[in-house]
Amino acid sequence: MRSLIRFCPSCNDYTLDESCHRCGSKSRNPVPARYSPEDRYGHYRRKLIKEGDHSNG
Repeated sequence: MRSLIRFCPSCNDYTLDESCHRCGSKSRNPVPARYSPEDRYGHYRRKLIKEGDHSNG
């Protein structure tokens, strides 16, 4: 299921666009990915988050 609403982490605003209309930064999906114990790529995703790249989504 694809979400139409997006969230800007910079100014905490919701938008329908790929970029925020207030600050111009990239928006992301406000809902985290569903957890699955059989997640093949979970290790890599957590590694990216740990390194500080929060642009997943």
